[in-house]
Amino acid sequence: MSSFVLKVIAIITMFCDHFGDAFIGHTSFFNLIGRIAFPIFAFQITEGYIHTKSLKKYMTRLGIFAIISQIPFILFIRKFINPTSISLNVFFTLFLGLLSIFLYDYIVKLFEKNTNINIIIKKNFSKYIDKIIGVILVLLIAYIAEILNTDYGFWGVIIIFIFFVLKKHKILLTISYIILCILKYAVQIIGSGYNLIYIGMMLFTMIPIIFIISYNGKQGKKIKYFLYLFYPLHLILLYFIF
Repeated sequence: MSSFVLKVIAIITMFCDHFGDAFIGHTSFFNLIGRIAFPIFAFQITEGYIHTKSLKKYMTRLGIFAIISQIPFILFIRKFINPTSISLNVFFTLFLGLLSIFLYDYIVKLFEKNTNINIIIKKNFSKYIDKIIGVILVLLIAYIAEILNTDYGFWGVIIIFIFFVLKKHKILLTISYIILCILKYAVQIIGSGYNLIYIGMMLFTMIPIIFIISYNGKQGKKIKYFLYLFYPLHLILLYFIF
């Protein structure tokens, strides 16, 4: 399964989610389908980080579209989901997720390059000190995402990180991802008396891992800017239609 196919799946399921919000309500079957979208976008962030020719341009692009998309996002959310919502759109989450894996990767590579410092520090502390520092930074950024109330918040940043560090370990990635899905919905499921809606959301959120581990490493057709533009445009379109 190519990156192009993954993106098409993500776009379609995201539209289903938002169409459900606008046309039916926030707890319809369309919203269950919509749970498939974000994890695929999160995975694409890790692929973008690995293959981008310019990280600076990549992060700038995400930042610009985060700002562009905020007004359509707020209009949509306040009209169809929560009229008092103060939150940030998914591009902010993706931006922070990208920042987290960059910092983690930077710390690990910094220790690898500085051999003498690496030996001294690891000898006196822990051989995993570079990864520990990197994980702390990731958790800090994830916490910032939660505080800023970005779409998918803490969980969104963490799964981007998990997709990055476990990319080459499909079984461990699958197990870790499923555990994170359970943790995400556990409180809502138990608190609601095992409401089928939340159980359904958890199960549908697990589905994308099937597509992700089927990724063949090929790009396929390029739809980068279509993907960026589609997000704010479809939100504002649904806002005016419904």
